[in-house]
Amino acid sequence: MQLKRNIATSEDGFLFNPSTGDSYAANPMATVILRMLKEGRPLAAIRQKVLEEYEVEGDRLDRDLADFERQLKEAGLLQA
Repeated sequence: MQLKRNIATSEDGFLFNPSTGDSYAANPMATVILRMLKEGRPLAAIRQKVLEEYEVEGDRLDRDLADFERQLKEAGLLQA
């Protein structure tokens, strides 16, 4: 999972797609995930970081990450 290079993100969790003009707001956990995606970190490292920083069970996190990836794909924010 990798964000498109032209997607702008902020430390506050805002995303902007200059190709479409669409903007999005992310919650704190999604902001951490987005920052790590922009850094090019692999999904396993992202998963581990979230498990360390948030009280979430691994199975729940896996489902949430899959759902988040689906949402990013539907919004056209991920590399093909």
